[in-house]
Amino acid sequence: MLEIVVIVMGSIFILIGLAGSILPVLPGPPLSFIGLLLLALANRFSPPLTSTFIILMGLLTGVAVVLDYIIPVLGARRYGSSKWGLWGSFVGMVIGIFFSPLGMLLGGLIGAVIAEGLVHRKTGQALKAGWGVVVGTLLGTVLKFVLSAMMAYSFIRALFRYV
Repeated sequence: MLEIVVIVMGSIFILIGLAGSILPVLPGPPLSFIGLLLLALANRFSPPLTSTFIILMGLLTGVAVVLDYIIPVLGARRYGSSKWGLWGSFVGMVIGIFFSPLGMLLGGLIGAVIAEGLVHRKTGQALKAGWGVVVGTLLGTVLKFVLSAMMAYSFIRALFRYV
């Protein structure tokens, strides 16, 4: 009975983790990792969810969480944003989160463009910096989704071996 509860809870974490890799209000990969860990505990770390695999997924999850904050900044820097553009994009993304994932992207773009435009008065540079934030954010989202999808696949594979 307890194993069934753990499997159901793990499945819920995996599904919410997949959604959270796209929705900015949920931490996708960490939730997926919790689901994977629950099944590994229920299986007593038997293959394919060995302790080594779980540690590797935990490390990748940690890296993905850190990169999720760094990649948009690197994208903005790559496209010529100043520190004001970075702050503008951050504020815009935070405000945009309250509307939707698209709102977060547009908020980052608009925030960077407004900040760069106010400081440097160059529309072309402001648009380029804002685009860098969008590209970085999209890249981070793809990274999180791929990692969460890998964990979902591993969960399903292990689940079929378990039952």
